[in-house]
Amino acid sequence: NEDTEWNEILRDFGILPPKEEPKDEIEEMVLRLQKEAMVKPYEKMTLAQLKEAEDEFDEEDMRAIEIYREKRLQEWKALRKKQKFGELREISGNQYVNEVTNAEKDVSVIIHLYRSSIPMCLLVNQHLSLLARKFPETKFVKAIVNSCIQHYHDNCLPTIFVYKNGQIEGKFIGIIGCGGINLKLEELEWKLAEVGAIQTDLEENPKKDIVDVMVSSIRNTSIYDDTNSSNSDNDDTK
Repeated sequence: NEDTEWNEILRDFGILPPKEEPKDEIEEMVLRLQKEAMVKPYEKMTLAQLKEAEDEFDEEDMRAIEIYREKRLQEWKALRKKQKFGELREISGNQYVNEVTNAEKDVSVIIHLYRSSIPMCLLVNQHLSLLARKFPETKFVKAIVNSCIQHYHDNCLPTIFVYKNGQIEGKFIGIIGCGGINLKLEELEWKLAEVGAIQTDLEENPKKDIVDVMVSSIRNTSIYDDTNSSNSDNDDTK
């Protein structure tokens, strides 16, 4: 909009804010390039690239590079320490104590006891494989049930135990206990998060709407039954 003399008068009296001067795009570009030029090239390099380019830096740069390299190395070690799992591993019964009960301190361990002939077990394994990648700080393992527990009933499968510091923090036993035959990945993620095995970014239970509908249906049925019972009682007294 074109400025008017009246607006200039209002600005002089402080009623309107000062008029913004048009920005010079060339000047902005120059300032941006100057800022980028102040960034040392080694700050954008990987550890391998730093090693190859050592001869190109002066003594002052080399001191800064050593500090920077040490910082990057510590960050890498911290990341490796946090992300030391990242897959669903198969274990046998004789590994149970070492891998699960006596696992590293403060590390959550999720173990799935399964039988490959049960479709629900295969579905749970698929979901756990994906969750193991998403939550590499949690240990995910699976074991054929017979290698751990003899004569375990099929109606108790799949079975998921969550351990931490040698104690069972959560357990899901059987098809219903694990979430049903139509179990979704997000639903299993939520169940594991509820017992503290993982830290999910899901904001609410994916099954919440289904549960609400079921509760509503049960309530409506109960009201309907109570109404019919009341009407029947009234009829009997006539």
